[in-house]
Amino acid sequence: MTERFRWLTLALLLPTLCAPALAEKADRDKPTNIESNKMSSDDARRMSIFEGNVVLTNGTMVVRADRIVVRQDADGFQFATAYGNPVRFRQKGDPKGGKEGVWTDGEALRVEIDNRNERVELFDKARVTRDQDVVIGEYIFVDQRTDFFSVSAAKGAAPTSPEGRVKAVIQPKTKPEAK
Repeated sequence: MTERFRWLTLALLLPTLCAPALAEKADRDKPTNIESNKMSSDDARRMSIFEGNVVLTNGTMVVRADRIVVRQDADGFQFATAYGNPVRFRQKGDPKGGKEGVWTDGEALRVEIDNRNERVELFDKARVTRDQDVVIGEYIFVDQRTDFFSVSAAKGAAPTSPEGRVKAVIQPKTKPEAK
């Protein structure tokens, strides 16, 4: 099933949207680098707080936020919650079908990244752009293990957009002409 057909069919038939995962698989093995104006750390709770022009980099993923809280579990997996007005991220996807990976850009007021389960959640005024396709909602959930993501108009609260609806813009994909 082509990406375009999956996007279009599920956008029309379901309240969720399904598409290829956002992350390049090689990103999982890369270290996380964080720069900020201020940092505080609590080793007992395995938590660090970064504030002021925070930039988190992990492989091809770059997250820019006002504040990021990073926790690490006993197994070394990291969980990050980024806050901003908005938080912005960019990540390159895996190459597919001999083509170079596509960049995905996203933004929301809060972004949660779960390294253990390979999940990303965008809360409040969420927007994801992949190639030239765009999805907008109040909540976007991405499961990078299963190549699934869903978009909701609101998650547990009234939507901030006047329409209160999910929006998707899917550009026509041109096929190479036969010679």
